[in-house]
Amino acid sequence: MDKAELIPDTVIVGERDYALALDMVIAQARSYLCIFDQDFEKGDYTSIKRYDLLQAFLQKGEQVKLTIVLQNSHFFCANCPRLVDLLRVYGHKMSVYETNDFAKIAKDCFVIADKTHYCRRFHIDQARFKYALMDIETSAGLLLRFDELLAETTKAISVTKPGL
Repeated sequence: MDKAELIPDTVIVGERDYALALDMVIAQARSYLCIFDQDFEKGDYTSIKRYDLLQAFLQKGEQVKLTIVLQNSHFFCANCPRLVDLLRVYGHKMSVYETNDFAKIAKDCFVIADKTHYCRRFHIDQARFKYALMDIETSAGLLLRFDELLAETTKAISVTKPGL
């Protein structure tokens, strides 16, 4: 499927379509973007396209905010050098956190843009997901869940050397 064939607010299956839906939701973000994921291994987070979309978002102004919560940050740090570079350059607008063990039981992942648009993968091991543009109600529920997961973080990922 291509972007034109993805039907919002329906259950869709497929890794490629999941990445396309994530692209569409991220592209909608104007001021606030939050991402919860297990580790960024799925969802095309290593791609240049994802890097370009996130960089374009971070360049939209001083008031934009990108918050990422991961259950495991190893893949991010080892395999997402472009995103790590974004954290280095835009650390004043971008934060990456790792959850504590209690929050590691969550098996879904989601992206929320401007508290209005979302893409939610139901289980990390299955490429079943739903996305919607202009769905404030569902986005609000996911945002509440994101805040709960953010409260269960143990550390912020830093790319600066301590003591400098």
